[in-house]
Amino acid sequence: MMFFKKTIFALALLIGFSGIAQNKKGKSQSLFNQQDLTGWKIYGTEKWYVDNRELICESGPDKEYGYLATEQTFQDFELTLQFKQEADGNSGVFFHSSIEGTKITGWQAEVAPTGHWTGGIYESYGRGWLIKPTDDKDKALKMGEWNTMKIKVQGNLVTTWLNGTEMISLNDEKIGSRSGSIALQIHSGGGIKVKWRKIKIKEL
Repeated sequence: MMFFKKTIFALALLIGFSGIAQNKKGKSQSLFNQQDLTGWKIYGTEKWYVDNRELICESGPDKEYGYLATEQTFQDFELTLQFKQEADGNSGVFFHSSIEGTKITGWQAEVAPTGHWTGGIYESYGRGWLIKPTDDKDKALKMGEWNTMKIKVQGNLVTTWLNGTEMISLNDEKIGSRSGSIALQIHSGGGIKVKWRKIKIKEL
């Protein structure tokens, strides 16, 4: 009888933990607390800071690549965020990424000035451009204003939207084979400043 009770208790715990895991999926969580960089890690010497409840990335004196990556890793998810480009605005949102120093492996949803394929997918230290939006979709980008980007990654399928316009849809087995951090980028070259806010993720 004691063994039976212990077995029932263990099963109850297992069901309880399973319910917690299921509840986590499908619920949106904020990745940015609007106060500091808790939950994120800086890679490189470029500037990452919070001002007026906004996350800001800005080129530093070294004018090199820089990244701000989540401490959590994700595989299947729907990520939404807003960005506002000032100056050059060449940046990006990486997913399924890993970083050593300032060398990042993974996939980037491009954030760039007009005419440079915002919403396209680029594989760093790999195959390069995998897909670019068609030229007619470039008008969805609002330089100098707040833009809303959505990135959905589920299995092998990646889809991006910019201000409600679907930019690309890509099926790629290599992407579906791994998980990794979400990372924001500062491009090299200097003169870059991008603001971010409302960074939320929903695990699928």
